Amino acid sequence: MTARPDILCIGSVLWDVIGRSPARMAPGHDVPGEISRLPGGVALNIALTLRREGLRPALLSAVGRDAEGEALVDACRAMALICDYLHRDPVLPTDRYMAIEAAGELVAAIADARSLEAAGAAILAPLADGRLASAAAPWRGPVALDGNLTEAFLAEIAEGSLLARADLRVAPASPGKAGRLRPLLLHPRACLYLNRIEAERLMNTSYPDAAAAAEGLRGAGALRAVVTDGPRAVAELCKGAIFRLAPPPVSPRRVTGAGDALMAAHIAAEWRGAGRAEALAHAVAAAAAHVAQAPRIEQETTP
Repeated sequence: MTARPDILCIGSVLWDVIGRSPARMAPGHDVPGEISRLPGGVALNIALTLRREGLRPALLSAVGRDAEGEALVDACRAMALICDYLHRDPVLPTDRYMAIEAAGELVAAIADARSLEAAGAAILAPLADGRLASAAAPWRGPVALDGNLTEAFLAEIAEGSLLARADLRVAPASPGKAGRLRPLLLHPRACLYLNRIEAERLMNTSYPDAAAAAEGLRGAGALRAVVTDGPRAVAELCKGAIFRLAPPPVSPRRVTGAGDALMAAHIAAEWRGAGRAEALAHAVAAAAAHVAQAPRIEQETTP
């Protein structure tokens, strides 16, 4: 039998295709580098870090029954992630994410999560049919939720009963999708994980740093949030107070997934009973280690 999960990771599970170059790039540039394809998506990235932290995460997402989907599920199972509750649609293709990083910065990215969006509420079926929970016995544990879901679906989650008792940890997935989190901004059991740009998109306001963004979220009624700002200080809004912590200096070798690493490490630390300061320090250290680590390459090309 499948072990009962400690946490649910709900959102994108897909293939990451990422091109990286040490050279700086501008539109139209063609430079040498490497191209990797790895299992990715916000929900999956968070689940991988949670697994390394000793938790048992289950994935709730949509993955196609095409060859890419079969390979992706096999890869996830090989990494000891619980895949029994994935929605496997025979028609929808497996989603993909493509990004270009240059000189340690994200140049551009496209997230193709159309199958996840099309599946909608079907991915939450295990929370209603008794496999994980039901209306009579709702899920009460932690949930990592990402903004690759549509705003309408996130509003259903915020207002519905399936996750009304859960500890919701929410990430927007990208600045362009930050506005989708508005239905969860005032949720009493939600903690938002944002970078400064995402906070600006969510609040339609510019902020000079993470602390100012956290202040803006507090003014809007948010109860908990963690806001990052690249190599600058991270700010956490908790119980009405705002705390700041500067990350250690690192030489960046990748940037994709840093926010996911921070969020997962923060959840895991609090799961183990760490206090606010200890949990935030652990999360910041995990994100710094992720950025400084060379990515594992499945496929690569060097022109």
